[in-house]
Amino acid sequence: MTTTPSSTPPRGSTAEHARLAQATGLAEDNLFESNPWYEWGPYLSERAWGTVREDYSDSGDAWDFFPHDHARSRAYRWNEDGMAGLSDVHHELCLALALWNGVDPILKERMFGLTGPQGNHGEDVKEYWWYLDGLPSHAWLRWRYHYPQQAFPYQWLIDENARRSRDEPEFELMDTGIFDQGRYWAVDVAYAKASPTEVLVKITIKNHASEEATLSVLPTLWFHNSWQFTGDAAPGLFLDGDGIAVDHPRLAGYRLDAATADGVRPQALFCDNETNVPRLFGAAAITDYPKDGINDHVIAGANTVNPDQRGTKAAWWYKITVPAQGMAEIRLRLHRPDQIVSPTGGVWSDQYFDEIVASRERDADEFYAALAPDDIGEEQMRVLRQACAGLVWSKQMYPYRVTSWLDGDPGQPLPPPGHRQGRNSGWRHLDSFDVLAMPDPWEYPWFAAWDLAFHTITWAYLDPAFAKYQLLVLLREWFQHPNGALPAYEWNFDDVNPPVHALAAIRVFVIDGGTDFDFLERIFQKLLLNFTWWLNREDPEGKNLFGGGFLGLDNISPLDRSHLPPGVKLDQADGTAWMAYYSVAMLAVAATLAERDSVYDDMVVKFLEQLVLVMDALEASGCYDPTDGFFYDLLTEASGAKGPVEVQTLVGVIPALPAITLPTRNTERVQRLRKRFARRMEASHRQILDWRIRGTGNSRRALVSIVAPERLVRIFATLFDENAFLSPHGLRSISKRHSTPYQVPGMPGATIEYEPAESRTAMYGGNSNWRGPLWFPINYLVIRALLEYDRFFGHEFTIEYPTGSGQHLPLRNIAGDLADRLVSIWLPGPDGRRPVYGGVELLQTDPAWKDNLLFFEYFHGDNGAGLGAMHQTGWTSLVADLLLDPPERVHRMIFYEDTTTASDVSAAATGPAG
Repeated sequence: MTTTPSSTPPRGSTAEHARLAQATGLAEDNLFESNPWYEWGPYLSERAWGTVREDYSDSGDAWDFFPHDHARSRAYRWNEDGMAGLSDVHHELCLALALWNGVDPILKERMFGLTGPQGNHGEDVKEYWWYLDGLPSHAWLRWRYHYPQQAFPYQWLIDENARRSRDEPEFELMDTGIFDQGRYWAVDVAYAKASPTEVLVKITIKNHASEEATLSVLPTLWFHNSWQFTGDAAPGLFLDGDGIAVDHPRLAGYRLDAATADGVRPQALFCDNETNVPRLFGAAAITDYPKDGINDHVIAGANTVNPDQRGTKAAWWYKITVPAQGMAEIRLRLHRPDQIVSPTGGVWSDQYFDEIVASRERDADEFYAALAPDDIGEEQMRVLRQACAGLVWSKQMYPYRVTSWLDGDPGQPLPPPGHRQGRNSGWRHLDSFDVLAMPDPWEYPWFAAWDLAFHTITWAYLDPAFAKYQLLVLLREWFQHPNGALPAYEWNFDDVNPPVHALAAIRVFVIDGGTDFDFLERIFQKLLLNFTWWLNREDPEGKNLFGGGFLGLDNISPLDRSHLPPGVKLDQADGTAWMAYYSVAMLAVAATLAERDSVYDDMVVKFLEQLVLVMDALEASGCYDPTDGFFYDLLTEASGAKGPVEVQTLVGVIPALPAITLPTRNTERVQRLRKRFARRMEASHRQILDWRIRGTGNSRRALVSIVAPERLVRIFATLFDENAFLSPHGLRSISKRHSTPYQVPGMPGATIEYEPAESRTAMYGGNSNWRGPLWFPINYLVIRALLEYDRFFGHEFTIEYPTGSGQHLPLRNIAGDLADRLVSIWLPGPDGRRPVYGGVELLQTDPAWKDNLLFFEYFHGDNGAGLGAMHQTGWTSLVADLLLDPPERVHRMIFYEDTTTASDVSAAATGPAG
């Protein structure tokens, strides 16, 4: 694939921008073949156990088939995992951190957490670590972990969460008191690249306890075990002087050198990345030195490391004794001596090491200073930088050949019938070997289509080429289904996510400078296939009323919308509105392409026509309740009785979101659009053209939306009511007025109520909680929709905000206030406390904890406390976009120029309904 180069970085070039510019263009099959700086990156997952790819069970129970207890002893088929991990871009050689506090039953090689069935609110990691910094080229990365000095309470966490009901909060590691009196290690890992093939590793260890303590630190290097499935000869690691050397067809010459720490040389330990068959399955051993050989040797002194000092897994074993409140440092270098390009020739000295590390940290300072607004505050910059670091660290290599996974590998036992005919069996074409942005490296270590689309919006500021690749790769033939569908996520590719790919594409295009028409054109062509799939598959009756089941809005309905009772039908207000959103976004792409090529004029008309069809269908459906001024799903029971599901959720807000203001520069095109618009509107006896097209001459513009001003104002009156959706930190997913449960008439058990934190129902695994908390994606789309309406109606069009306050504000100001509320989740308030950390005192007040930020999956609907997955899950990185392109400054949603003038504004709110 080829595209035009990215635009000049904001405010000139930095050293990091120069690294990114070394890309030779997007490679046909893999972006990462195009830039040498991508060779090593944080591509290592933080959890490979309990994932679909490693599940070969008959029942599809991924958690039980490959549990945490197996992870240290069992070679993975598809993936690898580790702490603070790096791998080469082909995922052949991995480097990660292992620790031992002297009392734990196992090495700390990977993060521990509860499985979906174990957690009282679903899967939940039970550790504390942070991504503190990161450059998109991976030339600089920083990671921090807090490791208890007492025995890690594995069983206590399992037992106590099993005892708790869904009405109780999750039991966290901090609740055990294990961090009291500072009895923990703070372990910082920094990676600084001297060149694409030379990575310096600095591990800093601080003893926070009031007495001396000893820690084993084991930087570990190993090969992914592919040879057991390919039949190729196994590669090797061996001791060579002060280094662990690599014997591999592609990576030969690499070595991991280790410096002396506190006057003591580390010991090199070797084993094989092979399954410990006797321990797990009671069969004959493959090797005397299996995958857990280093673990067993360090913990129990077992003879399970190779005395010949060679294998496919190796570690440098440092035993560091640190005084109370003291610090120690470990230095390593992963490099390829034959490719050293540094001015010193790569001679390793303390001065050389310090200079490289300091230089890369300065590069990061300059890079983020170039991105951020000049007047950004220190705390806002902390939020921006750590949010972006989370994105950088969320990159993972994602290998998954579905045919091999379903049928099994040559020479291996056949998977059971339930596996071969079960999950994802209709996706045999899917054959991934790509670096993808994951929603969360532990809880969601697999791509999710609509999460990834939101990821790319922030990635467009950091590395536009990577952002574009992420959008395009899911549309390539090895991901997109031949019928046009996009894979939703690993647990079920057949599920349907909201179609936000086109929105993300146009946003990435604009953030990147609005010049890469080749990218936009390519993505438009493939999205046409997906759009057609929606028309054919999600509108089975051909009435332009669309379904889709849960549509990413997990658990938001009193009904499981993906599994309705026999004979029951649900017309989804959001399903149809999402299709309108898709039409609007595709219209925006077509209009942008038409500025360069008039061939796309026809596509502008096509998507405008499709939008009108959807708008007419939504109007005829009766989903809008004129009494409440809100949209509801409509339920048709088996008896034929029909009625609205009168619960006010984000479902009823989605119809207000599809909106775009088109600056109509070409008079001929404007007239053509108007004629087609008029034909449809006159056929429906609806006279709404007067408010949909404004201005004259070059200032003429058109609003493309499905909700007219009168309805818009009524929806917003509910949305911006502090007793309903509007909270101090954003918009809730369900109206707070539903604190009294709502029951679907005639359907026992179909209830819903406002729950500001974790849901108490088991729907969607119990950890899918759209029953009250704040979620970034819809908040973000509301903000962008407000800006589009403001561009059309102008600043004189105001609405009451908050509802009942008597204060009327322009829509742009409201968008700015919503953005401020969202950003405030991470900012210290007047009392110095960050809402994101709720009532957790250690996170609020302790200097070692309080400035390390976590970016949660969702947030408490009343106080903004973080909930769910903790590490930059999917859409929460959008906070960076709100900081970099704040609504009150510049609006870069679709088009750059703002053609709105105050003289064009009329009393639109009193116009006819649309």
